Amino acid sequence: MTELSAAPTDVRMLERGLEDHRAQLTGYCYRMLGSPFEAEDAVQETLVRAWRALDRFEGRAALRTWLFGIATNVCIDMLKARRRRALPMEMGPSSPGDARPGEALAEHLWVGPVHDDRVLPATGDPAELTVERESIRLAFVASLQHLTPKQRATLILRDVLRWKTDEVAALLDVSVASTESLLRRARAVMAEADPAGVAITHGPSTRALVDRYVEAFERYDVDALVALMHEDVVLSMPPHPLWVQGIGAVRTFFRTIAGAGRGGRFVPVAANGTPGLALYKPSGHGGRLEPFSIEVFEQSDGRIIGIHAFLEPRLFALFGLPPTLPSR
Repeated sequence: MTELSAAPTDVRMLERGLEDHRAQLTGYCYRMLGSPFEAEDAVQETLVRAWRALDRFEGRAALRTWLFGIATNVCIDMLKARRRRALPMEMGPSSPGDARPGEALAEHLWVGPVHDDRVLPATGDPAELTVERESIRLAFVASLQHLTPKQRATLILRDVLRWKTDEVAALLDVSVASTESLLRRARAVMAEADPAGVAITHGPSTRALVDRYVEAFERYDVDALVALMHEDVVLSMPPHPLWVQGIGAVRTFFRTIAGAGRGGRFVPVAANGTPGLALYKPSGHGGRLEPFSIEVFEQSDGRIIGIHAFLEPRLFALFGLPPTLPSR
C-alpha cells in the first residue's frame, strides 16, 4: 500500500467503491468458489490487485465493472486444477440412521455455508433481494460448481446480479454471441443439477420453525423434533460424507448418534438465505462452551426438509460469533 502512486482522490474513490460493493463482491466470489473462506480470500486478493493497478484505472469503465473483472480473474485463477466442491448427497448413497460419521474429509471438498450479512445487501429492491437469497441456497451453490468458471460467471452476473449481456461480454472479453451461448449452456446444466429448487420463505413463521426445533432439542424430545420434519428430510454433517434421509433414519440418528452431544447452546444466525443456528458444545475445560457446528435449515410448507450441520469451528469467526460461551 505504501508504494501506491495514485492520487489521494483516487485512493478515496477506490476505498468507497470497495466498501459499496464488498457484499456483492463477496457474494459473487462465494457463488463462484462454493466456500466462504475462499470467498474472503478472493475479495482480499481483488482488493490487493485493485490497489496495485489503481494508477492504470482511468475511469473508462465503471468502478463496479473494473472490480468485478478483477474478482472474476481471481476466482478463475483459484479454480484452476481444483476439484469441484460438493455436498454429501453428491458423494454417495444415504446411510442408516445409526451409522457412524467416519473420518472427516478435507474442507476443500465441500460447499460451505455463508452468513447472509457478508453476501447480501442491507437494503435494496425486495424482488432483487429475493433472487439473491435464492442464489445462495446450498443446493444452488452446489449446482453452480457443475459449471465451467466462465459459465458460472456468466450465469451469476446475468441471472443473479442482473447485468446486461453486453456488460458480461465486455467483462469476460468475449462476443455477445459467445456470452449468450455460455448462458444457455449454464442454464441447461443448472436445470439438470438443481431441477426442483427449495422455495425459501422469510418472516416470523420461518424463524418460528427453527425456534421450535431449538426448544425440542433442548428437551431432547426426539418425537417433537421429527414432528417438525418432512417425511423425506435430509440430514448431513460436512466434513463427514455420511448423510441420512427420511423420518425413520433421522429419528434413529437423534436417538443413537446425536444424543451423545446434549448440553449445548444454540445461537440464531442467518445462513444461506434462511434462518440457521450456531451450536456450542461443552468443552470439558472450565465449563466453557466451544464452537461445534453451523446448521443450515431448508424448509418448505411449514416443515424442515433439510438440516446441514457443518462441523467446522473456523466458520464461527466468519459468522461474527464469539470463540466461546459461558456455561449456563
